[in-house]
Formats: sequence, C-alpha cells, structure tokens
Amino acid sequence: MDVDLFDFDLPPERIALRPASPRDAARMLVLDGAGPGGATRDRLVSDLPGELRRGDLLVFNDTRVIPAQLEGMRGEARIGATLHKREGPRRWRAFIRNAKRLREGETIDFGAGVTAIAADRAEDGSFALDFAGDEPVELLLERAGRMPLPPYIAARRPTDARDADDYQTMFANEPGAVAAPTAALHFTPELMAALEAAGVGHVTLTLHVGAGTFLPVKAEDTDDHKMHAEWGRIDAATADRINATRAAGGRVIAVGTTSLRLIESAADEAGRVHPFEGDTAIFITPGVKIRGIDGLMTNFHLPKSTLFMLVSALMGLDRMQAAYAHAIENGYRFYSYGDSSLLFP
Repeated sequence: MDVDLFDFDLPPERIALRPASPRDAARMLVLDGAGPGGATRDRLVSDLPGELRRGDLLVFNDTRVIPAQLEGMRGEARIGATLHKREGPRRWRAFIRNAKRLREGETIDFGAGVTAIAADRAEDGSFALDFAGDEPVELLLERAGRMPLPPYIAARRPTDARDADDYQTMFANEPGAVAAPTAALHFTPELMAALEAAGVGHVTLTLHVGAGTFLPVKAEDTDDHKMHAEWGRIDAATADRINATRAAGGRVIAVGTTSLRLIESAADEAGRVHPFEGDTAIFITPGVKIRGIDGLMTNFHLPKSTLFMLVSALMGLDRMQAAYAHAIENGYRFYSYGDSSLLFP
C-alpha cells in the first residue's frame, strides 16, 4: 500500500510532553465497531471498567525500560548511542549519532568508567557495541545512561528526573526495553482494583521494545519496509489463559501494540495462542488478518508510522483517519505521554 495513505496533519501543540496526573485521568477515545457504522465515544481511562465486560482479559507487556541513551567520545569526536536490541551478554545493537566518525574496532568512552568497542556495522548504519569489563551491562547503563525519551519529546525538552518514573509502567519487571509500552502508562493500582472488582482479569507477556519503533517508514510502499526484530516471550500459563478466556466467551484486549504484535506472532490460523520465545519482526498492515485478540487499547500514533498502519489494519484506514481527525479537533493529546484509545473491531 502507498505509505502516503497513512499520513495526516498533526498540530505540534497536540504532542504531550508530560503524562496526565493521575495517570488514569487521561482521555480515552472508544471506537466500537470497525467501518463507518461504528460508534465513537469520548471517555476517560478511569471509565475503562465500564467499557469492558466481566470475563474479559487485559494483556500487559511487563518489559522495563533501561537507561539506553549514551553520550560518549571516540577520541575528539562526540558519539551518541541509542541501544536497540541485546545481541549477547555484553553486546547491544545501537543506533549511532555522528556515525560517520566511528569505525569498527574503535572504542567509545561513555564516562563513569563505561567503554564499548564498536563492531559489525549493519546496512542500516547501526553498530554492535561490545561493553568492556565484567559488570552486568545493566549496572553500566545505570551509571552512564539516561532514559530514552521518544525523539518527538526529546526534541522539545530535556530528559529530567521525573521521566525515570513517568516513562515506566506499573507492570515493568523485565529489564530490556528502550521504549516504554506506553498504553500501560495510564494504569494505576486504583484502576486495577476497579477492573478486578468488575470481573476483568489480566496477564502479562514480555516484548522488549526496540528503538526501531520510532524509525520513520522511508519506503513509498509498505511492501518495501523492513521491520526491526524485537525479542519477546509468552509463557504457557499466559497462552492458556488467553485461549481459555476466548473459549469461555470473554474478550482478549491487548494493552498496547507491543502486546498485540507478540500475540499475533504466537497465534495460529485459528487464533489459538501458543507459547513463544524469540525474535519477531511482524509487520501488520491493512489486509493482514488479526487473529489472537478482540480489542486493543493504545495511544495515538505518528503519521505514516507502522503503528498507525497496525491500528488501520484492525479498524479500517478510513475509520482511523476519521477517528484521528476527531481526536485532533477535540483536543486529545498524542503520542507516548498522550491520551488513549480503546478499539473494538
């Protein structure tokens, strides 16, 4: 499909620079039913228990964001690195700023006693970074790294101490992401208690979100876009709970596109989800059948992004273009720290 079909105009003032407080005070646009005949409702995230049914199941991503942005020196050259994906115990794939000043085999000094050797430059310009020493890389990053805010926020304000908490979900448990599964940023213990009282269950899976989620689609046709792989895991108990929920007539609602993509990577043609562990580079565009979920809670995404393509596959491109126009006209806040949508195809 033509990538320009997924474009829309977004006023810069619609981009949220801080999350709502409390988190579940964010707005939530509910789309009930795909196509032009579907209903549209303006709600708050705190209204979620009333939008779900007893027996429904929410699926959260329990990945934890690591301080994956590093600033260092290679000789006199300043080098920026955004870690993308772990490739070994001490090796991370990274997108490099000022990459023309870096060659394979050269050492970058990130300060605080943290150094890494650049290796294996890829076609996309990324390098593998081999971190020196014996300490776990996670400890090195705690010393030298900072939270990797999305570029559309980082370009407008610096990262600060608040982001260490704001950009982490209440489910964050498994370190390894370089971007937050932002749909779950809206959840609070109070909201979870209300959902439990309403008979709505929840499970977790793990998908370590990579920096590739922010890369623009440079191809003119979606068939020519190459997705970056990310590592994920669904254990047997979680897969069984998802399948049992649907068998009993309940709905499975993925909280975030990361949860949806991993479920779809693990689902067979009949929609049954199997245990999964490994890399996925699934790319969901209109025409791809979504089999493993019945609804999606997600924030508002960038124009011409793979994530806007995903929600268009779920609900229909015309429906999502109309929904985003409604959101822009009615003052919804966009992107990682912005408001939410609840989509039922």
